[in-house]
Amino acid sequence: MKIFLDKAKLKNFIRDEDNLGYVPTMGAIHKGHISLIEKSKKSCSMTVVSIFVNKPQFNNKKDYIKYPRILSRDISILKKFKIDILYLPKENQIYPSGTNKKIIISSFQKQLCGKFRPGHFKAIVDVVDRFIKIINPKKIFLGEKDKQQLEIIRDFVNKNHKNTKVVECKTIREKNGIAYSSRNLLLSKKQKDIASNIYKLLTKNKKILIKKKSLISVYIKKIKKMGAGHVDYIKIINLNSILRKNNKKKKYKIFIAYYLGKVRLIDNF
Repeated sequence: MKIFLDKAKLKNFIRDEDNLGYVPTMGAIHKGHISLIEKSKKSCSMTVVSIFVNKPQFNNKKDYIKYPRILSRDISILKKFKIDILYLPKENQIYPSGTNKKIIISSFQKQLCGKFRPGHFKAIVDVVDRFIKIINPKKIFLGEKDKQQLEIIRDFVNKNHKNTKVVECKTIREKNGIAYSSRNLLLSKKQKDIASNIYKLLTKNKKILIKKKSLISVYIKKIKKMGAGHVDYIKIINLNSILRKNNKKKKYKIFIAYYLGKVRLIDNF
């Protein structure tokens, strides 16, 4: 595994590589990340993983400060899985002239998390755009757990980076059902049990909620009684009506965002 801190040296090293896979991360590597890496290794001749905690996408300064940073552990895990390249840029490598305030992204940003995190998705797309320009991957691998983020990135990449394909990878879950996330490191055992019970409640009653959306408020109350704090939303969305407007087939997903203590969790299923 080669580690690059400098983007000029990285670009020079990969300039002749035409089948490059790219896995963007903010570190605190877990099994979800590993599944993306394994997919990249199977379909690409070389895999680049980046670790960069992207400050502009955090709406809360304390959330940015508390975000898990365990680089030495991450490096040892990535070595074990034999990735080709790890890119560890500093902020001035990615934002030499500040952020791009004029970036244009999908209107899907106005729903779900976008209502509660102004500017969040523009900041994510901005940083992904910058990494793609540096790495020029054939494929970029993203997890379905962050479905809204994935679809917004896919829309942008399809319009602006014709040589790069977004590969959607299924959500990897712990044995108790909760989706692997770097933020899980901030949860206590009790909070993880609550998250597991919330997942089981909603998946068990998914068909009921799809048929009768008016019950959502009832389930929000149930979730709070189970130990959750504030619930930003539970939404049932027909993805094809939003993302593939010519597809008449309905594909429903439940989206949720809620707090356990000060940790905000999102999921969809």
